[in-house]
Amino acid sequence: MAPTLSTISNSNTWDVKNFVVNEGHGVKGLADMGIQILPKQYIQPLEERITSSDVVSEEQSIPVIDLSNWKDPKVDNMICHAAEKWGFFQIVNHGIPIKVFENVKDATHRFFALPAEEKRKYSKDYSCTNNVRFGTSFTPQAEKALEWKDYLSLFYVSDEEASALWPPACRDEALQFMKKTELVIKKLMETLIKGLNVKEVDEDKESLLMGSKRINLNYYPKCPNPELTVGVGRHSDVSTLTILLQDSIGGLYVKKLGSDTWLSVPPIDGALVINIGDALQILSNGRYKSIEHRVIANGGNNRVSVPIFVNPKPNDVIGPLQQVLESGEKPLYKQVLYSDYVKHFFRKAHDGKDTVDFAKI
Repeated sequence: MAPTLSTISNSNTWDVKNFVVNEGHGVKGLADMGIQILPKQYIQPLEERITSSDVVSEEQSIPVIDLSNWKDPKVDNMICHAAEKWGFFQIVNHGIPIKVFENVKDATHRFFALPAEEKRKYSKDYSCTNNVRFGTSFTPQAEKALEWKDYLSLFYVSDEEASALWPPACRDEALQFMKKTELVIKKLMETLIKGLNVKEVDEDKESLLMGSKRINLNYYPKCPNPELTVGVGRHSDVSTLTILLQDSIGGLYVKKLGSDTWLSVPPIDGALVINIGDALQILSNGRYKSIEHRVIANGGNNRVSVPIFVNPKPNDVIGPLQQVLESGEKPLYKQVLYSDYVKHFFRKAHDGKDTVDFAKI
């Protein structure tokens, strides 16, 4: 029997988690029913909620870097400085057509508008491949409180596999977004690696830095009590680099380096948000910073975002690059199989920067 508003409001008598997670309705299923009280399964402990006292003035935020004249050495310096001091920055005038962004945002809304039974085909229990995964929250089986987000995660292997296995509702647009960002990603990576005294990015280095990619389509439905929950909890990414497309709603917050305060990352039309991931922090021996970030829930609007995670290959071993240590710098991190690092991240709930301790000496 389908749940009613009255059974939802008394979630002791109804299995919310089964409806959202196992039946494939996601939080969008709850929001679409017009719930007016947040189910208790989503109420976060006080220390995980963000309050106005935690947030730095809206006038402060991460750097915005204009790439219109990338040949200017100042641009390279700004990118490396942002990676060291902020871990996050936005890029504008990058040459990627705005239409590509609009298409993939529209495709994200289109996929999540599909009936639950259609989306469920791509869930952990039903998907024909581990490379395509529809889900909700982060790691529901390990979380004390769920996060107010649904997602579709697409691991890229080849155009042929994507054409065969990615959902038709968003396949072409997600692929186009990945393809159109390739050059910008490569140039960003080359700039950052050059800043670590690596003279040349050969085939092995390229594999280590950007040997695999995953694109996520994230959907954050309107929430009845946004102040009690989170869209995404505190974490840093396990990637080398993450490229994020925001919509106009906003909600991303980044921890200010060396403090306990948070900065809002305002959406800028046509911009992409770039952040350093744990893999690059480890490869750079801590010079580049992978920073905690989180997403708040929104009480007035449905929000989407589309990150591309640029990663080492699963069978790559990551550790401080030899060129970084040549000056006598002591390694802060051990050599770690990347797939082991990722498994460690996904087997637990979001917990700030604790994952990187897995690689510390």
